[in-house]
Amino acid sequence: MQESATVPGTGTPPRSVVVVGASHAAVHLADRLRDKGYDGALTLISHEPRLPYQRPPLSKAWLKGEATSESLLLRDPAHYAGKDIELVTGTRVERVARTPAGIRIVLTDEGGSRPRDFDRLVLATGARARPLTLPGADHPDVVRLRDLEHAGVLAERVRKGPIAVIGGGFVGLEVAATARSLGAEVTVTEAGPRLLGRTVGEATAEALLAAHRAMRTDIVLGSQPTSIMLADNKVRGVRLDDGREVPAATVLVGVGAQARTELADQLGLSCAGGVVVDDRCLASDGWTLAIGDCTTRVSPGTGGHYRLESVDNATTQAEVAAAVLAGSAVPASAAPWFWSDQGDQKLQIVGLIGEYTSVVVRTDPERPRRQVALYFADQSLVAAECLNAPADFVALRAALGRGCRPGPEVLSDSSIPLKKLLAPVRG
Repeated sequence: MQESATVPGTGTPPRSVVVVGASHAAVHLADRLRDKGYDGALTLISHEPRLPYQRPPLSKAWLKGEATSESLLLRDPAHYAGKDIELVTGTRVERVARTPAGIRIVLTDEGGSRPRDFDRLVLATGARARPLTLPGADHPDVVRLRDLEHAGVLAERVRKGPIAVIGGGFVGLEVAATARSLGAEVTVTEAGPRLLGRTVGEATAEALLAAHRAMRTDIVLGSQPTSIMLADNKVRGVRLDDGREVPAATVLVGVGAQARTELADQLGLSCAGGVVVDDRCLASDGWTLAIGDCTTRVSPGTGGHYRLESVDNATTQAEVAAAVLAGSAVPASAAPWFWSDQGDQKLQIVGLIGEYTSVVVRTDPERPRRQVALYFADQSLVAAECLNAPADFVALRAALGRGCRPGPEVLSDSSIPLKKLLAPVRG
């Protein structure tokens, strides 16, 4: 791959950069480029008509009415003009093509289509909700949660009757807990044998299952939905493959997300569940950059591809891409981290579980809500899941960030705080 941060064939920094997408990764990239002294033209293009906003609160504070459109904004409206960032909203990029000088994009909005040329392209196209192909799934009472428009629809429906959540992933469980706190009857159906089967270990999944059931959320595991049941042109429930009928006035589909790779496909870039990038956020052509939820990387341990959807990943990749474009040193990679608030349960994850060989689960009889699952590969710590244990999370994140990889024998004694156990091996 070409590692130059300059326009091919010119040997000079890019005079203009276009970022397709305007969520957290894109906005942070623009800010970091300006902070690094980049003074070329900088354009962010968003298909949404509103200013860039935070998405994590949509399943929690927004549904509760504790957040407003203004409080969700990533930056104040004057911020973009103050940093000379051109923000184009309500506009889609329909086509992209390489040119001898850089990239040509075709924009489409209410005024029609028009081409624009730039020196360098960054894809921050994000992901869309994975569709549910069932009879009745196209009914308006069947909703998803990827953007503020979706969240607005869901907020209007929380108090209109029972809610069925299809999919026991992070978004579904966060919405379920929020809806329960608002008094809604909620049933979560998960096709797999446990919650969060693709993302957390068994001990953490079991603890969260118990917590949601304690919230009086009905959890149905190991059952596939077969249809959305309708009556009088309204949703009345979900039929499962075991014959059960789950009553519902609203159905939330939370069966995962698909990276938006249409523009990458037009450029012939390698895609595998997302735009494949290296540790410099460069796509397979060695020139296009991609950041955030639309990207995948190759796991050094397994050789497979993995995709991270988190604010930390968006921020980290934005920092790297800004350094590449500005021609400055690329920051060292740190252990990725993620959080999920599900009612009064706070889950914090650091590292990647991958192909772990052993796990140690730390509990405390005096604090039964607290649990830490530690994952080891070849006797070295690689990841941790901290449930209601923020101090442990801070200590573990710092340790993994320093390259501290103790073995299970060091961290197994739950009677000793992790911070104390990690102190002797900080080097």
